[in-house]
Amino acid sequence: MSALGSCDVVFIRHKDLLTAMGGSPHLTRMLWLSTTIDASIQRTWITCLGRRSAKQHLAHIICELYVRLEIVGLASDQTFAIPLTQAELGDVLGLSVVHVNRTLQELRAKDLVSWKDRRIVILDFQRLALLADFDTTYLNLFHEPR
Repeated sequence: MSALGSCDVVFIRHKDLLTAMGGSPHLTRMLWLSTTIDASIQRTWITCLGRRSAKQHLAHIICELYVRLEIVGLASDQTFAIPLTQAELGDVLGLSVVHVNRTLQELRAKDLVSWKDRRIVILDFQRLALLADFDTTYLNLFHEPR
């Protein structure tokens, strides 16, 4: 596993985390919320791996990435940068690069997405979400994406 860009990673000892949580109920709630969201995302991804077709799985991750990036201001107008190659996306999805490419071509042919120069444009979010059976509930959003 590696980061796609620069990042800072810190190790916090368990006892130090417990001390910080003991002094801050708000921090405790935020860590609990983060953990429940992570668990919910993990369950959804397991479902994607086991129950969805490659086309549904790719559509689902595109929807999820857009929604999560839009919430933090890194996506808008149904467009976002994707720093992954198709091979790296295949690793995430458990698909070969050939399968990712063919599946992406299917989504393009249905006028659902465009992928050029590491940017994805969602041409019809509602149809893409319907294909993916995408529902934002598992992300525990405080507001709906635009």
